Amino acid sequence: MEGLQVSKVEKHFHMRNFTTGLNTGEFFLTDPDINRLALPLTGYFQYFREERIQLIGRVEYSYLMNQPKEKRIEIYRQLFHYKMPLIIFSRLLEPEQALIEIATEHNTPILGTDQPTGSFMAEMIYYTNRALAPCIGIHGVLVDVYGVGVLIMGESGIGKSEAALELVRRGHRLVADDAVEIRRINERTLKGSAPDITKHLLELRGIGIINVRMLFGAESIKEEQNIDLVIKLSEWKKGADFDRLGLEEEYVEFLGNRVVCQSLPIRPGRNVAVIAEVAAVNYRQKQMGYNAAEELQRRMQEQIEQKLKGEES
Repeated sequence: MEGLQVSKVEKHFHMRNFTTGLNTGEFFLTDPDINRLALPLTGYFQYFREERIQLIGRVEYSYLMNQPKEKRIEIYRQLFHYKMPLIIFSRLLEPEQALIEIATEHNTPILGTDQPTGSFMAEMIYYTNRALAPCIGIHGVLVDVYGVGVLIMGESGIGKSEAALELVRRGHRLVADDAVEIRRINERTLKGSAPDITKHLLELRGIGIINVRMLFGAESIKEEQNIDLVIKLSEWKKGADFDRLGLEEEYVEFLGNRVVCQSLPIRPGRNVAVIAEVAAVNYRQKQMGYNAAEELQRRMQEQIEQKLKGEES
């Protein structure tokens, strides 16, 4: 992956391209952070992060416009000794022709936005962090259940898509079926989404491909969702050991982030959708500080202590 195309940034933020001689689709961003071009305009380049997007706001623009034209040209020449991927002007500010010509000469696109510098910077960092986040593809189904991102995994044909369909019929939202793209936004957050080719589609053996959005409406799908809980489906086997109390959390790891995982044995008569709903609500309760398994353990401990006290007396 080369990075994030500048043309996608331009389109997403409805930006103006000042360097019309350059095709923004040929340029790529590899660093999600943004650098304010403040001190570099004064000639101080120590710790200058040239690989980042360079942003010029009202302060930087005012400083430049208060310099004699010869001084500004000197600043531009000095600045373009460094290979910058993109320069952006905020607040409807426009670069002068001399800067546009030098930027074109050095193959550096210049874009403009009408947004205030601070809010634009925050939006841009959020957007680029998501777009440039490490990404993997896994086999599974991702559903938003009561606001909890539930990733259902298991062998092919075990019933993941059927469970997702039942969840959609019960009012929950499908994010991805069969293939799930997982992005690591930070050390705590994993975002899941569907590849463009399978977005809103769900495969049912015996029926084929259905379009969930067309059948159940726009409220039945979601573009992306945090991955909070993993449910692993497996065939029920007599004598197999499965957790019955839930005192110890199990985890599965994606891109270095751990996600709570619950193994669910499948046998005729078990309603996976209902169990997934309960698992999502139980996860939310645990996040709020209540654990039913620990409550049961506490009650049992209290009962044992009461019996011991009765025997002693």
